[in-house]
Amino acid sequence: MTRQPDYQYPDGRILVFAKAPVPGEVKTRLAAHIGKQAAAQLYEQLVRDTVGLVAGARLAPVELHVASQSRHPLFVSLADRQSVEVRLQTGGDLGLRMYNAVKSALRTADFALLIGTDCPAMSAAYLQRACQQLDAGSAVVLGPAEDGGYVLIGARRCDERLFTDIPWSSDRVLQLTRARLQALKLPYEELDTLWDLDRLEDLRRWRTTVSDCTEGVGKFAGISLRDTL
Repeated sequence: MTRQPDYQYPDGRILVFAKAPVPGEVKTRLAAHIGKQAAAQLYEQLVRDTVGLVAGARLAPVELHVASQSRHPLFVSLADRQSVEVRLQTGGDLGLRMYNAVKSALRTADFALLIGTDCPAMSAAYLQRACQQLDAGSAVVLGPAEDGGYVLIGARRCDERLFTDIPWSSDRVLQLTRARLQALKLPYEELDTLWDLDRLEDLRRWRTTVSDCTEGVGKFAGISLRDTL
């Protein structure tokens, strides 16, 4: 029998949103510069790194919520190697899928913390600060992104209006989410602002500013990035 890890916040949940690393369907903006196959391999490494970070931090039980192909080899491998549960996202647009995941987690957990896989600047300490604030009673915690979105949202209470009629992938996501929280009279806390890896300049930034990034870029077997970086 596999021993379950001890968690600092066993009554919380960390939800990681991910897609299957299908060429042409992930990291499309980067694919225009480095190719669809390279972008998919990069995305797969980001998923592996994110799940490894979250599971290794042992803050709370981890759920990997996937958009499709729940039996994709990547997800099967992560479930086997890490203490994570793979679940299929439900709902129409991204907002509804996020809401459904958080709502489902809060049925049995004191708080839910939802992140994506596009933020290599995220650390275990950053996640811990979010968990600490939620455990202390904060209704909502946001991790702002430099591009006007957010890299993290955590909640003890969840209202569907936080996730509806939001122009996802725009620079208005954070602004509108703050306005909704204020209109709903839900107190919230914000963490430090981080950056996502979406564009070629972000890939360059990752290489030059994130610790061990040269080794990380070298993990992408068969990808020639030298000319673009």
